Amino acid sequence: MDLLTTLVDKGLRREPPTREEALAVLATSDDDLLDVVAAAGKVRRRWFGRRVKLNYLVNLKSGLCPEDCSYCSQRLGSKAGILKYTWLKPEEASEAAAAGVAGGAKRVCIVASGRGPTDRDVDRVSQTIAAIKERNEGVEVCACLGLLSDGQADRLRAAGADAYNHNLNTSEATYGDITTTHTYADRVETVQQAQAAGLSACSGLIAGMGESDADLVDVVFALRALDPDSVPVNFLIPFEGTPLAKEWNLTPQRALRILAMVRFVCPDVEVRLAGGREVHLRSMQPLALHLANSIFLGDYLTSEGQAGKDDLAMIADAGFEVEGTDTTTLPEHRADALAGGCGGHGGGGCGPCGDGDAAADATVPAEVDAGAVPSGEARTDLVSVRRRGAGTELPPNA
Repeated sequence: MDLLTTLVDKGLRREPPTREEALAVLATSDDDLLDVVAAAGKVRRRWFGRRVKLNYLVNLKSGLCPEDCSYCSQRLGSKAGILKYTWLKPEEASEAAAAGVAGGAKRVCIVASGRGPTDRDVDRVSQTIAAIKERNEGVEVCACLGLLSDGQADRLRAAGADAYNHNLNTSEATYGDITTTHTYADRVETVQQAQAAGLSACSGLIAGMGESDADLVDVVFALRALDPDSVPVNFLIPFEGTPLAKEWNLTPQRALRILAMVRFVCPDVEVRLAGGREVHLRSMQPLALHLANSIFLGDYLTSEGQAGKDDLAMIADAGFEVEGTDTTTLPEHRADALAGGCGGHGGGGCGPCGDGDAAADATVPAEVDAGAVPSGEARTDLVSVRRRGAGTELPPNA
């Protein structure tokens, strides 16, 4: 396909596609899917080789969020039967993080539900960062605490945080349809605060909330303009007890096309295969490794993921290798820019509630692939609430 040849050439030059080209990727047929994956895979390998970075989530404070983000199982009014607990002690968080590091995780993402941290919360998280780093030499720590106030990003960096996650989630035009308690602009401002403080910015999206192809392309181009170092791609997890429990708009094929589009738009950025990969990609997860160079190991914030040992086997069987702590994730030109202290290059989950898991209202007509689970049928067999790890007495999945 001429389209794919053009996109590969642009990706190897770090040149973005046009908006029309990005839309065309999403419109390709299932017959062309392997060609799309192969083309995007060339770009992925150019900048990241066959390395897969492992990340591990620790939910510091689960549920009871005052925000109304309608995609989130921890949102205000959620009836999802998730774990609910207040702040983990630093030593408890460090213990949980150690399990992920032992499983091969290079980065630990510490997340707390809520609109944003108080200054006392920042003190608490700073102690947690210190505890994690003291126990796990060389580990990266990414904080995800919601909207930041002035000076808080600087304090987190001083405490040893390497990165900050705050996702845009969806297009600016439709953001007000999924959240009313804060704005899209609030999210952008928080990412920019993290960058200004010298933190590596992590910001991504959630697919499957009823958005159109145009919305997906809009949010990915907005992310490119914001220029985070890592872009997590979450796929909606429809929890029972949330507004979208019976909405299933994604197929494995569509999920792969979305990942390919993100890779073409953000060729040299860490693209992370995040929440919902097991639910929507299912047996086609290994193909996604040709598009994303980063995944979460084990469980998510409020849902259970694939067994950690199965993640490692999948990576090996697909011909990829786990990225070591002695390897720099980002391509040299990006790593050098970050080391220079700009925190960005021209400008984690998780949001206030954390969107490693997602559940949402649908207000925009979706372009549903043939083969998606019929609307009206809940799939409790595919969504499993986390009952182990942080906040419980059971060992974590890592």
